[in-house]
Amino acid sequence: MSSAARSAGPDQQVMTDSADGPLAQEATRIVLRPIASPLPLGFLALFVGSLLVSALQLHWVPVAQRHEIAIGVLALTVPLQLIACLYGFLCRDVVASTGLGLLGGTWAVLGVTSLTTPPQATSPGLGILLVVAAGALLVPTVAALHSKVVAAVLLALAAVRFAITGGYELTSAPGWQYASGICGVVVAGLALYAALAAEVDSATRRNLLPLLRPESGQRAVSGRLTDQTQTLPREAGVRQQL
Repeated sequence: MSSAARSAGPDQQVMTDSADGPLAQEATRIVLRPIASPLPLGFLALFVGSLLVSALQLHWVPVAQRHEIAIGVLALTVPLQLIACLYGFLCRDVVASTGLGLLGGTWAVLGVTSLTTPPQATSPGLGILLVVAAGALLVPTVAALHSKVVAAVLLALAAVRFAITGGYELTSAPGWQYASGICGVVVAGLALYAALAAEVDSATRRNLLPLLRPESGQRAVSGRLTDQTQTLPREAGVRQQL
């Protein structure tokens, strides 16, 4: 009795019995493609965007340079964070990808607004959007506490920064703008540290700079491959429904 195999898609192979015809065996293969971590790219984009906007809010650069700042945010921060977001999904890290996607979208709104409104003008509509975006960022922030504490703290600070900026847009009070600028500098500093720690971790395979990963997050880095792949059949992209 002979057996024949026919292809049923790029990742699936179905075995049939050529003599009797009934299905004898069905096997599904899930292919994992190693991808570099997108976190350093996303964190460095956040570092640049946060520091640029803080420089404008704290009057380190004249208000007349706001268009150049906005172009820098739109041309550098937004696309890099969206790229990191997409590869975060491919890396099966929904927390990082969701957070970076929200950050990229919020920076895009800020950049476009700076290009299209007069200098020192405020917008209550923009203020409401920033407050809502800050609330949305709390979702990946809470989830990140179970895997990457430094990333969770960074997302929380970014949410606070957007909320404070929203307060300035709603009230036009200079104190809110100054507070947002200071918070942005703190966010930029932590983003630079997180990017360096993630970059060194990926390049050397050694945890030289702590990212404060809890036990579950540490197992994801140093655990066995079988520990990481045993739940694959139940993950989005493999199972039939989301």
